[in-house]
Amino acid sequence: ESLAGPLQALHCSAADHAGAPWQLGARNYLPLADEALLLSWFDGGFALLAERALDSACEHRLAYGYSRFRQLAADQRYFYALAASPERGSVVLAIDRATHQARVLAGADSTLPAAQVSSPQRLLFLSGGESCHGFFYPPHNQQYRAPVDERPPLLVFLHGGPTSACYPVFDPRIQFWTQRGFAVADLNYRGSAGYGRAYRMRLHEAWGEIDVEDACALVSHLTERGLIDPARAFIRGASAGGYTALCALAFTPVFRAGASLYGVSDPLSLRRVTHKFEADYLDWLIGDPVRDAERYRARTPLLHASRIEAPVIFFQGGLDTVVLPEQTEGMVEALRGRGLAVEYHLYADERHGFRQAVHLADALTRELAFYRQLL
Repeated sequence: ESLAGPLQALHCSAADHAGAPWQLGARNYLPLADEALLLSWFDGGFALLAERALDSACEHRLAYGYSRFRQLAADQRYFYALAASPERGSVVLAIDRATHQARVLAGADSTLPAAQVSSPQRLLFLSGGESCHGFFYPPHNQQYRAPVDERPPLLVFLHGGPTSACYPVFDPRIQFWTQRGFAVADLNYRGSAGYGRAYRMRLHEAWGEIDVEDACALVSHLTERGLIDPARAFIRGASAGGYTALCALAFTPVFRAGASLYGVSDPLSLRRVTHKFEADYLDWLIGDPVRDAERYRARTPLLHASRIEAPVIFFQGGLDTVVLPEQTEGMVEALRGRGLAVEYHLYADERHGFRQAVHLADALTRELAFYRQLL
């Protein structure tokens, strides 16, 4: 399904044939011995897989029903891929090269029956006069029904990276919220991967600006469609997504509250300690720290903590070497010093990106309780 409405013509025909290269060894296309390619690409954020002849436009679509493909491989009898769909997480898929029949070799089933899963609906809307993308998940729980005239609260998800992307695949975190009456919008703001080169390049020197503009335009779009209650719009993000969430809270009045999970509050502090892989990343995302010092100051949430009026909840790993605990704690202190409603939860043995199930569950439970106080 789609929430593109009359903006369908905005969809760019450009396609990305790979996600953001955050890890080495990714394989999104595979040359075959018979002058053909096994090829994956994105269309409107949904991944497609096909066997395509090099000398013609002829192609055979494969593995219908799946919406993301990674790590393509092949032998004489089968194509293989890591695949995911809106109803289930990652599986190892084997596709018969003769019959094109697909079967799952490994991978866990969804923890929810298909009838209880909130399925992603494609989002396409205007922001700053340009098209913007994402996925909308309406609240869905078969045991409960909201009053007919009540619009649900909204939780905007912001992916990390920040030039990565969110994908329309089963995510138990999203289902956690939709099962509890929240609508979720998973935003692929301008600069995200999956929608062509021009879209990816839009974040150049614009991080902390157009991503925030897109988050606000998203709330307006869903409000105009009558799908959410704008007075109960919340925003959350991890790492780079936490930075966008904090910028949105500092520089706009749109959101009722927000959550930052090991989010960046001081880009220059991040630049000083970040690892080799991202050593010059901020120069591309914001600018040269000397030449563009004023731009950094204008987009540093820590320097504008006095402008944040909404409650914020923070989660941080004690062993994080990307966003140091001191960076998050400085933001917490700046907000608490103004008497703002702030919660801070430190998991001493977690790093950048929580891994332990007990901590993941605890963080979700605390975040839900935080928002429920404000509904």
